[in-house]
Amino acid sequence: MREIKFNLTLPMTSLDKVREYAALAEHSGFYSVSLGDHLFVRVPHLSWGPQVPHLECFMTLSAVAAWTKRVRLAPLVAVIPFRNPALLARMTSTIDQISGGRLIAGVGSGWFGEEFQAYGYGSPSDSERIERMAEAIGVLKAMWTQDEPAFKGRYYAIDKAYNFPKPIQKPHPPIMIGGAGRKVLEIAAREADIVNVVSSAPQATGRGRFDKAQLRRRLAMLREFARAGGRDPESIEISGFPFVFIARDKSDADAIADKIARRNGFDNLDEARQSPGLLLGTPGEIKRELRARIDEFGMTYYMVSLPDAEAVKLFASEVIPEFAA
Repeated sequence: MREIKFNLTLPMTSLDKVREYAALAEHSGFYSVSLGDHLFVRVPHLSWGPQVPHLECFMTLSAVAAWTKRVRLAPLVAVIPFRNPALLARMTSTIDQISGGRLIAGVGSGWFGEEFQAYGYGSPSDSERIERMAEAIGVLKAMWTQDEPAFKGRYYAIDKAYNFPKPIQKPHPPIMIGGAGRKVLEIAAREADIVNVVSSAPQATGRGRFDKAQLRRRLAMLREFARAGGRDPESIEISGFPFVFIARDKSDADAIADKIARRNGFDNLDEARQSPGLLLGTPGEIKRELRARIDEFGMTYYMVSLPDAEAVKLFASEVIPEFAA
């Protein structure tokens, strides 16, 4: 069994908040911290819109790399079409250097069409974005490992794109791919060290989310792709991205869970509790649910998002120690 690990998603509304939460993670047992790679977000049921401040992912990640000493650092996940992948390779190499070898290279194809259009990236199809991601991983690996990096594909080509200094981690930082579509999972089975199986887009509610049966099928698909490619499925770490709502008192936890279930369009509280995209309840209830997910799905790396600093502290003190190696 792999080590059970927890990542804290950092708020991105201000540098003060980023620094506060990064310090909490550094000193309270989290394995890693992450920042979302969005230029703006729109989540109506959470009252998040384009006017909400949202720091740029990689500039902020470099600051976190300098502020911390222990936690690993992950973009969750870098939207490949936003940046030329050769430049992204330079950026990730630099962050790995700044952090002393703590980068997890999270990559994805992107999904938020409004964001693409607003910033002049056009309206690439799902298939084009996914193909770009696959090619970009080839560019990244070449830049990270070759002395005279070269790559030629449909969308990207480099020739002697020198990259010094290279990442500290050898042969390169671990690659985490985010997504759950068939083609993404096929690429992940070939390329990823970690697969973050996103069970819904953040704006999805109710029926837009995966249930456990759907998640089970997606993981079976990933493992079959790995076997077909001659790779041991167990070599791929499975990660999830749950929003966590925790309270010490049972009545408070139930009230919060009921509110979250209704706000997200679930038919009932039990359906919400069973959603892979949520963790709801007291510390004891959340620990039991985590144990069930570890046993059922082999999911060992949890990229948790918590609503405030008190919830972070409660999760760190009451839940993480249960799973310490």
